[in-house]
Amino acid sequence: MQDITKNNFDFIRVLLAFIVFVGHLGALSQSEPLHILTYSPVEVAVFSFFIVSGFLIARSYERSSSLKSYAKKRFNRIVPAYLLVVSLCAVLLSLVSTLSFSEYFGNTQVYKYWFWNSLFLNFKAPWLPGVFGNQAVNGALWTLKIEMCFYIAVPFMFLLFGKNNKYRNVSLIVLYFLSLLFLNYFEMTDRAAISRQLPGSLCYFIGGMLLYFNFDKFIQHKNSLFIIAMLTVWIDLIFKIKLFSPMMISIIVLYIAYSFKFLNNFGKYGDFTYGIYIFHFPIIRVFQTLGFFEDYNPYVMSVICMFTVIAVGIASWHLYEKRFL
Repeated sequence: MQDITKNNFDFIRVLLAFIVFVGHLGALSQSEPLHILTYSPVEVAVFSFFIVSGFLIARSYERSSSLKSYAKKRFNRIVPAYLLVVSLCAVLLSLVSTLSFSEYFGNTQVYKYWFWNSLFLNFKAPWLPGVFGNQAVNGALWTLKIEMCFYIAVPFMFLLFGKNNKYRNVSLIVLYFLSLLFLNYFEMTDRAAISRQLPGSLCYFIGGMLLYFNFDKFIQHKNSLFIIAMLTVWIDLIFKIKLFSPMMISIIVLYIAYSFKFLNNFGKYGDFTYGIYIFHFPIIRVFQTLGFFEDYNPYVMSVICMFTVIAVGIASWHLYEKRFL
């Protein structure tokens, strides 16, 4: 049977982060030549991150020696770098604010931004005074509060239907469909932003958990399941309703994770994905604010922006994140 630790999750996370970056580049650059990039499947990539989390966090919790050990590992992976990007944005973006330094740091919105975002409540204060036209500073951070909620939920989910519970799969499937009800209800009533919050996103996380709990069966039938998933996901697209796709996308993601062995060592130089994800949004906005996409060749600027984001992600990992791990 295939070793669960030999996988392509590092490659998948980099790929998903790149998809999100490309989509946001098209949307935030406000450049007509780059508009085609908005067709990048950002939503699928974000939900795929939740699937990967469902699989890996279930494994992390099960292998932790205690709840304290699990909590420490999860905290150190997410919170330090998250607080870093929030704090750096609050300070450094004063350089691109339309306000003077005294006006900027004298504005209470700066401190509201830092306070609420530090608590993962980005929606309470998403903007900084005079920065990016008072639009959201880092629209990618909304997923982190969902991720933290998943981390908190996993011990309770294991308590209710852990690996040794004979009703585990049934319980998770019931929870999966309850999540889908929430997701589809708010999408059909044109409240997509609400549909993507915790109850709606949970179905993707559960997809990853189900495949972890049934890993041996998945590996045994992964080729057949992959073909079924590729065919079935189109049903949801045709009828514009999410019913099968969260589970089918979970199968596709896990199929990629446990196929193509040549990708197993993709992360040997470090895990830059998180840094790339949390920093890319404000970096793109800075490029746009400074007129780089408008005043220079937008394609060249896109490449420079991409390498800037990658460089920041690498620096974040080597100089900061891995110190906590």
